[in-house]
Amino acid sequence: MNKIFELAEVFARQGKEVYLVGGSVRDFLLGRASPDIDLTTNATPVQVKSLIGQLKPDAVYTVGEKFGTVGLIFDGQRVEITTYRSECYNPKSRKPIVQFGISLEEDLARRDFTINAMAREILSGKLIDPFGGLADLRARLVRAVGVPDERFEEDPLRLLRGVRFAVELDFTIETQTAAAIARAAKSLQYISWERIGDEMNKIMLSPAPGRGVRLLCDLGLAAHVMPEMLAMRGMTQDRRRYKDVFEHTLLVTDRLPSILSLRWAGLLHDIGKPATIGWEDGEVHFKGHERVGEEMARQILARLRLDARTIESVSTLIRLHTRVNQYTPDWTDGAVRRFIREVGDELEQSFALSRADVTSQRAARVEAATSRLSDLERRCHELLEREAVQKLASPLDGNELMAMFQRKPGPWIGRIKDHLLNLVLEGELAPDDKERAAEIARELVAAMEEGA
Repeated sequence: MNKIFELAEVFARQGKEVYLVGGSVRDFLLGRASPDIDLTTNATPVQVKSLIGQLKPDAVYTVGEKFGTVGLIFDGQRVEITTYRSECYNPKSRKPIVQFGISLEEDLARRDFTINAMAREILSGKLIDPFGGLADLRARLVRAVGVPDERFEEDPLRLLRGVRFAVELDFTIETQTAAAIARAAKSLQYISWERIGDEMNKIMLSPAPGRGVRLLCDLGLAAHVMPEMLAMRGMTQDRRRYKDVFEHTLLVTDRLPSILSLRWAGLLHDIGKPATIGWEDGEVHFKGHERVGEEMARQILARLRLDARTIESVSTLIRLHTRVNQYTPDWTDGAVRRFIREVGDELEQSFALSRADVTSQRAARVEAATSRLSDLERRCHELLEREAVQKLASPLDGNELMAMFQRKPGPWIGRIKDHLLNLVLEGELAPDDKERAAEIARELVAAMEEGA
């Protein structure tokens, strides 16, 4: 913070105000680390750039200058300095019409929640708190500044931010603020999916993602973000032992480590169950819910504009999330190798999801599932220590097969390569034994020609 004090002294010498503001003050009062430092000032962006030039920052960036923000980096610490603002909003767009304000109080009045509407004098340490943010911080409340309906009409993204702050900080949303969020839920339609997805990711990485999703549903926000979740609520999974799929899902999600793809996989791993529910002989089943869930997850995450790598990771985890439960000790090494290859880079996350998915109240069932998982995990690691399972391939490639038989490309190549690879996976053929592979290939081609 030494550089911040120096910055404040430079501003003061020029008769300019500068305050620590918003989330930076909130986190300071909570004793939490803040990733960035946010400052506000009555200096214009042009004046800010001139003043900070005296301190020789590591870098200066002006991407947000048209909104009054100049950023800089001191010793790896990102600092953003924003000119006092007074904003007007188009109710059908979250993009504000920015006007520079003339006072700190005016700037704080435009902010979303009281816990984010405090400022602190850098040199004296004096707290400026016109809306009772400190009291709400102590009461662990998320309360809108001023009239809640007006704050959410100005910027509907604040509806999701309220939920996010509640789960990040383990706070309660104040009653009138919660009611206003519910009333304004449909205004999320005016927010870009990129911004919604960003807030959803933050909720998913919070200490209590399950509570966040419950709040989204309770406040009517889920209907405009992930309506697919609502079909799971109150859905019985087992007639004899009541198991709510929604409650199970939230529990699984909360039990997972804070890894984005893993948390999303936990939340969506059973999303296909409502569409596949059926009964046979009085027993409930969800045939093919993994595949249906995978496709639904792809649609949901694409809608939220998540990156392709995360979507692929989540899809793989959902598609294979029941595979561990199908494991039995009589699986051959070849079967274990196939599992490793199919799950790919998501092997460890697959085990984590499977562990979290064991939520039975019956100790014997939990013990059996845990033992099964541990055995498969042990065998996977033993195989991976001995060999590069993912790199195993047919000893003969397509070009070699075409040259050997003087035949054109076609499905026959894939059939032979798959057969040779299966022999390699089962340990019946060495990956580099081209001679033996050629013999087997000749037998297969002869059988094909004879069958033709």
